[in-house]
Amino acid sequence: MKKRILTGDRPTGKLHIGHLIGSLENRVKLQQEYDTYIMIANVQALTDNFDNPGKVKNSIQELLCDYYAVGIDFDISHIFIQSEIPAIHEIFIYLANFATVQQISHNPTIKTELKQKGYEASTPLGFFIYPIHQAADITCVKADLVPVGKDQAPMVESCRELVRKFNNTYSMNVLHEPEALYGVEKNIPGIDGNEKMGKSLNNAIYLSDSAEELRRKVFSVTTDPNRIHPTDPGKVEGNVVFTYHDIFNSNKDEVADLKLRYTTGKVGDVEVKEKLYKAMEQTLAPIREKRYEAEKKKAELLEKVIETSREVRKIARQTADEMKEAMQIKF
Repeated sequence: MKKRILTGDRPTGKLHIGHLIGSLENRVKLQQEYDTYIMIANVQALTDNFDNPGKVKNSIQELLCDYYAVGIDFDISHIFIQSEIPAIHEIFIYLANFATVQQISHNPTIKTELKQKGYEASTPLGFFIYPIHQAADITCVKADLVPVGKDQAPMVESCRELVRKFNNTYSMNVLHEPEALYGVEKNIPGIDGNEKMGKSLNNAIYLSDSAEELRRKVFSVTTDPNRIHPTDPGKVEGNVVFTYHDIFNSNKDEVADLKLRYTTGKVGDVEVKEKLYKAMEQTLAPIREKRYEAEKKKAELLEKVIETSREVRKIARQTADEMKEAMQIKF
């Protein structure tokens, strides 16, 4: 039997090229090799968007369009909505007994995110406890593997620890201990040079961007700030436009030539960006066309996901019942 993986996204907006390179392309490959479950984490999205539920709800269909556009097969991958699986929240309560405030406080991922969101002085409880909720997401379908980047490794390890504690306490192998599945990590900086591309930072190139919007954004990409004239030697390292070339331009000879001419002051930003735009358009145009197709079938895609959610609900219910049996609270 194929091993089961669980991955997913928070519905807080459309997906961008950082998601494409960082996870979506990998999911398309994984769905052929593994029993794939993709969760739309709308409950988790509410932990820091509780005052804007409309944004979360509307973003679900945007996610579905992006999934369809990149080649995720709705008949192969099990795409489900977190809020449609009540047993997840029950499992969360059971697992919470095996976690401590101190453990969560020392989780490096949580510490980073609290700082990023300005929650250090006043932390919403719902956000603080989401690592336990993530463990419930993983264990509810008894996932064997969780595709993550290195920065998310502590979350998987935290889940493994909770699973071990639960199984050891009740001397029953009820829950699966998941493993992290690391892919090829590529950092996609924002068009403004920020090391992170994000929806809230207004520095992203979205999969839904038109060709005109893509060109506008490419021509606004940050280059070497110390290079004033095309005849000035420029730096390639840390130069966002060349980072994008390395990722999207399949003509490696052209990239090497541009880098050489850039460092010797023999090419201008306009030519470098024009060739970048053409390379990125070659990758993103087919995705954009499929997304146009998905826009016309949003209702159909949503119904398919709701149907899959019903199937996942049964799996999670069985897991929760097995946990209740182990804890001697099932009557």
